[in-house]
Amino acid sequence: METGRDGAGPALRVAIDHLRLSDFRNYAALDLEAGGRSVVLVGENGAGKTNLIEAVSYLSPGRGLRRAPFRDVARIGGAGGFAVAARLDGALGTVRLGTGIEPGDSLRQVRVDGVAAKGSDVLADHLRLVWLTPAMDGLFTGPAGDRRRFLDRMAMTLDPAHGRRVVAFEKALTERNRLLEDFRSDPAWLDAVEEQVAGFAVAVAAGRRETVAAIARVLADAAADDGDGPFPVAAVRLDGAFEAAFDTASATDVEDWYRRDLAAGRSRDRAAGRALAGPHRAELLVAHSAKQMPAALSSTGEQKGLLIGLVLAQARLVAEVTGTTPVLLLDEVTAHLDPLRRAALYDRLERLGGQWFMTGTDAAAFAELGDRAAVFEARGGRLVPLGEGDPAA
Repeated sequence: METGRDGAGPALRVAIDHLRLSDFRNYAALDLEAGGRSVVLVGENGAGKTNLIEAVSYLSPGRGLRRAPFRDVARIGGAGGFAVAARLDGALGTVRLGTGIEPGDSLRQVRVDGVAAKGSDVLADHLRLVWLTPAMDGLFTGPAGDRRRFLDRMAMTLDPAHGRRVVAFEKALTERNRLLEDFRSDPAWLDAVEEQVAGFAVAVAAGRRETVAAIARVLADAAADDGDGPFPVAAVRLDGAFEAAFDTASATDVEDWYRRDLAAGRSRDRAAGRALAGPHRAELLVAHSAKQMPAALSSTGEQKGLLIGLVLAQARLVAEVTGTTPVLLLDEVTAHLDPLRRAALYDRLERLGGQWFMTGTDAAAFAELGDRAAVFEARGGRLVPLGEGDPAA
């Protein structure tokens, strides 16, 4: 099992004992007794495998692994709301977490042991989630914004407040763009908004830099431990003019410089329709370390291996920083892995020591797991223990 904070010993295992869904996607009602075990979900496409792990993803801050509007996950034909609830053993003992929306509402509600919480950040006090989905397969070849969101999600698993800072920065930047479009805007009001933009920008960039440095260290440790393992090791770097300023100046100096640059660049940014400098222009660079090749130029199989290695490094880092193991959500992750790499993945998950939920269409792909997970077949809103006739819920 991975070591916890400061290498002080094994990380505390956090696991979901019981999961309950109501009117979530294609599940009218579901009660899954996981008993803290890892879970494999098999079945045909459209049976609800991804829907279930998406429901688990709502037990963390943010919008879940699909980033869907909350109203869109309410079951078609239902009352219009949904609920996800779980009982888990975590850092603070046994706790009940719940989230959802009421019919006719779009405001997400969160409860801890039945008590309403002010926001979703409180969920991270009990549970950290790390996920990998097929939608992320194009991460290295897609737009830079996708990689920034991936990095921000990594940062949020270490510091949930990072997500709020990103939202605040984007909101302030949008307000500045709106003011720039109006030539009658009060310069003093622009000054005030740009001061906000600069402050949030420094906080966002600092969080990203710290996360990249930590992930790079964990990846280097993994390379030293595994050598030429079954998955290629990634090299990561955060690139951008704004981020480079931190190499030679303090955060306060960078904030002052950026505020002055925003004021001096109003005409430039007005013509462009957006701010041309700042952390929203940053690029997460990922390369195949052994080949010194950009991930975008690597083969499809190498890209998948690099992505798996990054997510496993994230899970390892979460355990190290928080002292608790994250729960991993792995959607169709074995689809393009040969038996050797599947077995290697299962061994690495076991070494991490935490709970995971995994999906796949072919039950044979999980044969190497043995008894290390409970296996269920998804059948149109029900779960059936593999090889049995009675539904699990």
